[in-house]
Amino acid sequence: MDHMRLAIGSDHAGFPLKERLKSHLEGAGHEVQDGGTCSAETRVDFPDWAFKVSELVVSGKAERGILVCGSGIGMSIAANKVPGIYAALCHDIYGARLSRLHNNSNVLVLGGRVTGEDLALEILDTWMASPFLEDRYRVRLQKIQDYESRVSPGAAGPGKAGGLGRVLVIDHPLIQHKLGLVRDKNTSVKDFRELVQEIAGLMVYEVTRSLSLEEIEVHTPLGPTKAFSLSGKKMAVVPVLRAGLGMVEGILRLIPNAKVGHIGLYRDPHTLEPVEYYCKLPGDIEDRDIYVVDPMLATGGSAAAAIELVKRQGGKRISLVSLIAAPEGVERVRTQHPEVDIFTAALDSHLNDHGYIVPGLGDAGDRLFGTK
Repeated sequence: MDHMRLAIGSDHAGFPLKERLKSHLEGAGHEVQDGGTCSAETRVDFPDWAFKVSELVVSGKAERGILVCGSGIGMSIAANKVPGIYAALCHDIYGARLSRLHNNSNVLVLGGRVTGEDLALEILDTWMASPFLEDRYRVRLQKIQDYESRVSPGAAGPGKAGGLGRVLVIDHPLIQHKLGLVRDKNTSVKDFRELVQEIAGLMVYEVTRSLSLEEIEVHTPLGPTKAFSLSGKKMAVVPVLRAGLGMVEGILRLIPNAKVGHIGLYRDPHTLEPVEYYCKLPGDIEDRDIYVVDPMLATGGSAAAAIELVKRQGGKRISLVSLIAAPEGVERVRTQHPEVDIFTAALDSHLNDHGYIVPGLGDAGDRLFGTK
């Protein structure tokens, strides 16, 4: 088992078991952050410790968390209020294993007054050693993340509270309908280009959902009323050339005052790694919400390189917008830029040997500009 960075916490009822679990984990070589409490004598409120450990996990400061209270019920309820936390209350080895294999639980919850010490250690070891069967169960977890993003768009996604970004598949029926037309190999260049613009425009509604508003007063023909206005947000759209250009017009129809930068990258056909040849961004890029756009998030190399170029010039609030993504590309961007939100209309199966998304839609640049 690889050594991990872990966070552990308990209330007064779970303190004795927490101390035993902590000693066990440290003895196995793991780095353990103790979020408290520090005594079984002083009564404390379990939500305080549940939130503390959960925030360490979603911030990336800990890879997983362990929580203990008297029954485990209170801790699991509180922890699962934190977006991005998948806390599993486990009473046996079977449940611990499945919570990882099927659900990718990132917080284990135990009941200090209902689970014996020896069984608790077995549950912990099983949970620590069990992987997530991502290929089989990723779609289910993605649905949970999508729901979190819809009901709490400004709140933390998986890790947003501490700087980790969301991965959001925008599954609106209109987007999915138009995406099906874009995938069709018989779609003409003209229609393909128009559909890409339309999909990009529809995606803007979700991409910009967390923009803040301020209340203003306007006068209708019948009198004054309260209304809302974007609270001074400045935005920039940064397409990755050349295919990213196809999404720009659709986005600008919704946010016409956004400035546009350009990043030129091409993918080396042998190494599949990105090569930079152009970068021009707005001078005040550090003050803007930045949307890097590239229709295909395949290997993730070009997207990750583009985000790095934006950061070098001072960009901070960055999101990535694509039409179709592959799991390999999502993983690379999240590894290199974990704080960046990723928005896509589809998460496809895999990459082929040439680095193309399967089933995908082919080469987006060629289909946009009729060059093949």
